Amino acid sequence: MSGDRIPAPEPAWLAAASARLRARGVELVELSFVDNAGIVRVKTVPLTRLSDAARHGIGASPCFETFTFDDVMLRGTHLGGPDGDLRLVPDVSRIAPLAAMPGWAWAPADKFVQDGSRFVACQRAFAAAQARAAAVAGLRISAAFEHEWVLAEVGTERFAPVIPGPGYGQLRLEGLADHGRDLVAALGEQGLEVVQFHPEYAAGQVELSVAPSDPVGAADDAVLVRHTARALARRHGWRASFAPCLVPGGPGSGGHLHISAHDERGNLLAGGPGRHGLRAEGEAFLAGILRELPALVAIGAGNPASFLRLGPSRWAGIWQVWGRETREAALRLITGTAGTEPWAANAEVKCFDATSNPYLVVGAVVAAGLAGVGESLRLPEEITGDPALDPDSSAARLPASADEAAEALAGSRVLAEALGPELHDAICTVRRGEAERCREATAEEVAAATRWIW
Repeated sequence: MSGDRIPAPEPAWLAAASARLRARGVELVELSFVDNAGIVRVKTVPLTRLSDAARHGIGASPCFETFTFDDVMLRGTHLGGPDGDLRLVPDVSRIAPLAAMPGWAWAPADKFVQDGSRFVACQRAFAAAQARAAAVAGLRISAAFEHEWVLAEVGTERFAPVIPGPGYGQLRLEGLADHGRDLVAALGEQGLEVVQFHPEYAAGQVELSVAPSDPVGAADDAVLVRHTARALARRHGWRASFAPCLVPGGPGSGGHLHISAHDERGNLLAGGPGRHGLRAEGEAFLAGILRELPALVAIGAGNPASFLRLGPSRWAGIWQVWGRETREAALRLITGTAGTEPWAANAEVKCFDATSNPYLVVGAVVAAGLAGVGESLRLPEEITGDPALDPDSSAARLPASADEAAEALAGSRVLAEALGPELHDAICTVRRGEAERCREATAEEVAAATRWIW
């Protein structure tokens, strides 16, 4: 859904869609949107009201645009406060019955205002606008999120992992076997193609990747994957957390973004004369992302809890550098094995996590990359190894606090222009407010406050 007005869906098509959902046992439909603190908010309607919601939307307060992760209401320069109303309009083309929540379906919502025009700060529309900007430049963007989360016991606010054993270990997989099979099957029923699923490094941690999509589709997929993983964990008697840090000092969970750009000749990150096969436009796209990484941290990992994960020598990507298959670099070039480069080559932004709004993440990264292409930027020398262990390294560290990240975003001309004044200010307002609320908190207090939010 990319228009500037509430669409007018064909009544017969809506009736057929409702009939298909009814045949699957659906009785209720949730409409979700993600706020600027990375919290997924929902309104729900009975299936009998889906057609009306698709034509006219359902009400939601715009106050959520400046909510913090713990539901504190702030006011920004343009948004926030008790006034006004939005219309949440479900994208019925993306509706999916929820395999882990029988009787329910899910649809991502776009935001409009009461006169039927597009809400100026709609995050999903921002992602769509950046995809259109790429298309105008002759580029097609492909993206996917890599999900890491932890499975824990219920009945305690402290973290107790349910799957013991070494990282990536077969012992963990044995404990995950039924859950993993059910999760992959549930995602498949919902139209998502799982590429990989395995136990990860940290205690109780798993990782799952899905096939790439367009920018809006990739963000939709991210919301649906996390939703399904949490719901299915509950059905297994467990608790799932996508928070970046459950136990301070230990490895955390990321939400890395994989992205590539293509033109009529193919992948910009393969088949060229540049380093590792980069074409000139592909190098410029990556250089634009690399330049904006300090500001992008505020969007992709700007919560105070994010900085409990963003430490050196943890493969968290805290350095504003790039390299081929270099897991300490924030921007990692993945070329693929010989013969797969034309379709496999992509870049991974490693510093992001699940405290982010995925629509803002994909949109902002695309905007940064397009700015690089427009300015014909070039990448600096790549790194190898771990800058933290190299006394001669000149690698610049990305923001080390929520305050630093918010100020980097506030000062980014590229992202301010792409986001527009209302959305840009709202994100900065939220990130500054969260930083202020946690300024005197210990690491343990921040982890406890955010452990079960995402």
